[in-house]
Amino acid sequence: MSHAAEERTYSEDEVKERLARELPHWRLEGGWIRRTYKTASWKGTLMVINTVGHLAEAAWHHPDLTASYAWVEVRLQTHTAKGITDKDFELAKKIEDVIFWRPGKEGGALEGTPEGDQRFAYIKYGA
Repeated sequence: MSHAAEERTYSEDEVKERLARELPHWRLEGGWIRRTYKTASWKGTLMVINTVGHLAEAAWHHPDLTASYAWVEVRLQTHTAKGITDKDFELAKKIEDVIFWRPGKEGGALEGTPEGDQRFAYIKYGA
């Protein structure tokens, strides 16, 4: 889909219902779907920004970001469609999956970052 005419925009009620079902930590506000990620420090904030940047660039769908020392807000809207489309939901889901990936919880060779040791903390899981 590369043309706005082909992009289905969702109504406010549809967006809210889909967020509740698929992306419960995201919210609809001001015509954007939004999510604030709490981080442990500036290092974590930069890691979230770079992760979102990589995913957005790979998807060719670009969010607006606002950041501070210990948080990042991601805002998604399909500009060409002037609303919320499947592109926004799909990118939001991919961002959630990657930001909250915890290999140590899955088993296998990748152990994940040490829990309880603030030297390695970067994202506040569950926040």
